[in-house]
Amino acid sequence: MLITVERYHGAARILHWIVAALVLATWPLGLMIGFAKKEVSLNFYLVHESLGFLILWVMLVRIGTKLFVAAPAAEEAPAIERFAAAAVHGLLYLFLIIMPVSGFLATNAHGFPLVWFGLLPVWSPIGKTPDIAWTLSAIHGYSAWILLGLFALHIGAVVMHHVIKRDQTLYRII
Repeated sequence: MLITVERYHGAARILHWIVAALVLATWPLGLMIGFAKKEVSLNFYLVHESLGFLILWVMLVRIGTKLFVAAPAAEEAPAIERFAAAAVHGLLYLFLIIMPVSGFLATNAHGFPLVWFGLLPVWSPIGKTPDIAWTLSAIHGYSAWILLGLFALHIGAVVMHHVIKRDQTLYRII
């Protein structure tokens, strides 16, 4: 018996997986910067910051797509599951914006302008501002752990739907 699944628009699916791949590359790279030898740590920073800035732009496109492309109808679920899903998705979107913005601004405030992938200088909206640099770095750091927790909840929901409930939720996004 062939089961049909109402899926997200192709652009939404592609953007979802691009962001997932970028986060899975950027998050551990940022964590490793503190362990890198001094002579290579700037390379880690460059790649981490460049990927983070790319996440910001992909997320902005993703939000724009979400505004103009209808999502498939929600599957039947208890109210608490619908609420949890909406909350986690909303917070994921929020922190996927907070993370790159706070990281970019923290880098600028510490006096290091971003040269995107070593090629394109990016204008600094705040310039070197030591008074707020550590606050922005703290926001970026705490947001990273919050994002990791949200990611774990998201993956937990995927496992619940696919393995335990055996419903079609996962197939909507792949």
